[in-house]
Amino acid sequence: MNLNEICAHPKEYNLNVSSIGKPELESPVKNQAFVDENSRVSLATEIVQIESLMHRKEEIPSLEIAGPRKKLFHDPVQTRVAIVTCGGLCPGLNNVIKGLVEVLAYDYGVRQIFGIRYGYQGLNPHYGLSPVNLTVKGVDDIHEAGGTVLGSSRGGQDPKVMVDTLMQRLNVNILFCVGGDGTLRGAQDIVKEITKRKAPISVVCIPKTIDNDLNLIDRTFGFDTCVQSAAEIIKSAHVEANGIPNGLGLVKIMGRDSGFIAAHASLASSVTNFCLIPEVPLVLEGHDGLFKALDRRFFKHRKDHAVMVVAEGAGQDLFNTAAAKDASGNVLKHDIGHFLVDKIAEHFKKIGKVINIKYIDPSYIIRSIPANSSDAIFCFQLAENAVHAAMAGQTDLVIGSINGTFVLVPLAYVISERKKIDTEGALWHAVIGSTRQNDYFFDNSFENELPGRSAAMDWE
Repeated sequence: MNLNEICAHPKEYNLNVSSIGKPELESPVKNQAFVDENSRVSLATEIVQIESLMHRKEEIPSLEIAGPRKKLFHDPVQTRVAIVTCGGLCPGLNNVIKGLVEVLAYDYGVRQIFGIRYGYQGLNPHYGLSPVNLTVKGVDDIHEAGGTVLGSSRGGQDPKVMVDTLMQRLNVNILFCVGGDGTLRGAQDIVKEITKRKAPISVVCIPKTIDNDLNLIDRTFGFDTCVQSAAEIIKSAHVEANGIPNGLGLVKIMGRDSGFIAAHASLASSVTNFCLIPEVPLVLEGHDGLFKALDRRFFKHRKDHAVMVVAEGAGQDLFNTAAAKDASGNVLKHDIGHFLVDKIAEHFKKIGKVINIKYIDPSYIIRSIPANSSDAIFCFQLAENAVHAAMAGQTDLVIGSINGTFVLVPLAYVISERKKIDTEGALWHAVIGSTRQNDYFFDNSFENELPGRSAAMDWE
């Protein structure tokens, strides 16, 4: 269900979002332009794609544009809302919570807003976690802190039990689920159970993962903050590597199956020499392997340091044991960072050379900090559009940004597969151009220094 497949065969995919009923109530929203439910944005952006679809007389694939609707399904006076945050921590979670509460209260006059504690566990009475009442005053300054004031957890719960809680204990008619792929799969199970019972409950999801790997979504909140933080840490690794003979600053960055943080942070820092991501096979030995690439940088090109960034999911095939899974079903990756430290040290010892490795793993630092300005703005816009969709009775959807426009994406499409870096695309080409790592991997650099090169130019 990726973008290329949808654009190639649009007849096979239904991109319309579901609704729990016909909206017939007048919206109380003031001073905003309402969005017509027929307003859509094309997924096909290249002229050749659009011309091909028109030539074949096929409908251009498109998604409904998000925003306030003139008519509502849920009566704001009677609306009761639940908000749940799940999965790993991420910058911006509190911003989203605050945004949801403020838009519900200020724009729609909703007063009954429950915060579900510790993820989906809070919807299972077995854990004894009572919900908290969320008010505008109570969320006033929560955005200044990292993490989530509601707490979070991994792993699913029985959807029947969770829907029982929503219907019988809380009597809510809107549920906002904030989380990544595991959270969204849990939300899909909740939707299925709600549908079986024909209950009038809207389930709207806000995508959260610092890996930025959700299908069809341009960007997930928290990603920009993590890249900014990771870039600063990479610069610190550069300082450390420069301060010792044959220094190697090795930084492990989060990214289970996609290397977006590693790639963007490498570009942002401008000091990375090797960027290793899950999308590119990692080879240690041989003419084009990592060991030879390091040899060439240090001893052939006579550089006195190197900075290496590795995504946590890179090189997993180098391990002999099977990986375990966490409570959400995500594969727990082997520790590629310490593995590389050991293997690189062994290689240099074997060839009789000295290398000094400074290893940094900032994983839990970059995901636990407050959102930066860019993410803070993005979080509020996601929250705002989530509320508009829910109040109109739309359900089983994710609020996302595609080609710069906020849209409503059917939930099933977002969790159908992971988004990955296109190793033939512009992003990876930019990384290769910035790091110059292929000069070392494939030995296609000049044998000697360029004519007129000064010693000062070696500081890179």
